[in-house]
Amino acid sequence: MTSREHPIDERNPTGIPRARLWWEIGIVLALSVGQSALYSVLSFVRTVQRALAENAAIGDQSTQLNPSRDSAALWDLTYQLLGIFFSLCLVALVVYLLWEPGSNALRRIGLDFRRFGGDLGRGILLVIVIGVPGLALYLVGRALGITVEVVPSPLDAAWFTVPVLLLAAVRAGLLEEVILLGYLFDRLRRLGWSWWSIIVATALLRAAYHAYQGVGAIIGNFVMGLVFGWCYRRWGRVMPLVIAHTLIDVVAFVGYPLAVGLWPALFGAS
Repeated sequence: MTSREHPIDERNPTGIPRARLWWEIGIVLALSVGQSALYSVLSFVRTVQRALAENAAIGDQSTQLNPSRDSAALWDLTYQLLGIFFSLCLVALVVYLLWEPGSNALRRIGLDFRRFGGDLGRGILLVIVIGVPGLALYLVGRALGITVEVVPSPLDAAWFTVPVLLLAAVRAGLLEEVILLGYLFDRLRRLGWSWWSIIVATALLRAAYHAYQGVGAIIGNFVMGLVFGWCYRRWGRVMPLVIAHTLIDVVAFVGYPLAVGLWPALFGAS
């Protein structure tokens, strides 16, 4: 069953040559999630190498969410806001690439507020379906020593910390879902890929750029990618997935530090 208003055109009405589409996809990925995936996989390989050299578990190592970029508060805020701004520029770039004469790209991929109530409800449902099991998978991975310890940013580092973390969550939701779902689904479909090939490929890419967090994150994000891809194919709107991703990251960036502070032993915090 598909959405009555599906956002993805199964034809190639603009007649973009296949070679040009592949170059475009390669450039977009090299500037965004593809670049992150490469660095993340290399980080995972280095983590495994280090663990083997030290005869230790992967879980003995750690990574930090949203680390500070400067010891001076004003400069840290400046760098953080610039990082968010330039990430959103990548979102603007892919929306621009999707734009066609007589067709509103935002409406085509469902990134608008026409059905915000329904989108919000679906987003919250996905948080329950994906977020809660994801947290459980992280805890199991930590207990088995196959997941890197995720060190959250301290919430009291500066007056702007929490607002910037909320903006970072919005940035992540937009950047990842618009590129992985809105953009890649459109481009790969034009290249003749089947729906399930696209869903699996984008799920693998999602898993790859979370590889730096360890095996648990790889598995969890691959499953998340399958669910999100299936939902986008069915609903024809990226907005519920952006909302769900944003809420999950709000919990990870803000709720997780609070939980670690209250129950450090539960989360294996050092």
